[in-house]
Amino acid sequence: MDKSATRYNVQLYIYDLSRGMARSLSPIMLGKQLDGIWHTAIVAYGDEFFFGGEGISSCSPGGTMLGPPDTVVELGETEVSEEIFMDYLSSLGESTYRGDRYRLFEHNCNTFTNEVAQFLTGRSIPSYITDLPSEVLSTPFGQILRPILDSIHIAPPGGNVINGSRNV
Repeated sequence: MDKSATRYNVQLYIYDLSRGMARSLSPIMLGKQLDGIWHTAIVAYGDEFFFGGEGISSCSPGGTMLGPPDTVVELGETEVSEEIFMDYLSSLGESTYRGDRYRLFEHNCNTFTNEVAQFLTGRSIPSYITDLPSEVLSTPFGQILRPILDSIHIAPPGGNVINGSRNV
């Protein structure tokens, strides 16, 4: 590795979409404790990147209507240049992470941030986030709700779509 290579900080922004309600309602509804309904984003190169029903989007850190994150996890540093990263995101946005490929349980913001975190730092995001869909679906109520929840496409307002016909 070149000792003079520029290094960029990489963070994971974690938002609780339930605003704390999951913690109090999940034992009643699911029969198990969930601490939150997690939306995550990667922050690098001065921007926040996330995936939702619109595809891959970016904004200034904390710039969606979700406001500031509930938690910030330092994932480490990367030597991947911003140009290479944006090319990588464009490629993902044209294939794997197009908006029409969004699936709340199988292919969501957390799937995206986990893949991007591994690309940039070699580290995964915390398993309590990636394991949440299977935890919900392992309950009888989760199975009842699945058809309704499958139709939900989360796309936090406030971002600029990176891919598709609405390139910014």
